[in-house]
Amino acid sequence: MKTPDKRIYSMAELKGVKTAIEARVRLAAAEVARQQLQQRRSESARELFVRAAGAVQVLPPNGRFVATRSGPAPVPRQFLRDEQAALVEAISDAFDVSTLLEVDDQMAFRQHGIGADVTRKLRMGHWSIQRQLDLHGLRTDEARAALVGFIRESCQQGLRCIRVIHGKGLGSPGRTPVLKNKVHAWLVQKKEVLAFVQARPADGGAGAVVVLLAPPLATRRPAAG
Repeated sequence: MKTPDKRIYSMAELKGVKTAIEARVRLAAAEVARQQLQQRRSESARELFVRAAGAVQVLPPNGRFVATRSGPAPVPRQFLRDEQAALVEAISDAFDVSTLLEVDDQMAFRQHGIGADVTRKLRMGHWSIQRQLDLHGLRTDEARAALVGFIRESCQQGLRCIRVIHGKGLGSPGRTPVLKNKVHAWLVQKKEVLAFVQARPADGGAGAVVVLLAPPLATRRPAAG
């Protein structure tokens, strides 16, 4: 048996239905507006937090942070200090260099097997000076360490011709060129040094030496002939 349709028989009933529908529409609109306002407030609060706290990382559900990047490799500082000390100790202040230097109007040194033409060309500026080290004002230990490091770095960079400024010793007690003589002795003991000569007047004269370094992969002293 069919249920009879619910019919509206008067204008009053029709007006009541309309009012009910309008009320539902207003409630729905108000709910949408409330949700939008809440979302805007949440986004605003999140932006303020990010600006204040900076970049953050969300913790996993267990509440524990697991680092994904390993820290920087430890610097072997003690090893570097030991290596530097060994390099410095490899050259002695007691080394007698006088027997190895060519004593003439201009001091010069060359390894065994290096011809006299090398020192001649070095004096004439055949090789351009690529880098220099100024030892003015350094104590003996500081100057020795600086020279050792300077030669090592120059060889690593493939440099062939360098200048070492040691001064003329005019300010030393007795006006004796103490540092100058020590620099000569240190250079003679370095296998990377093929030859050195007193610098030309324009390059420092008696206050500096111009040094010729061994080329890469050829740092051993040639056999005496």
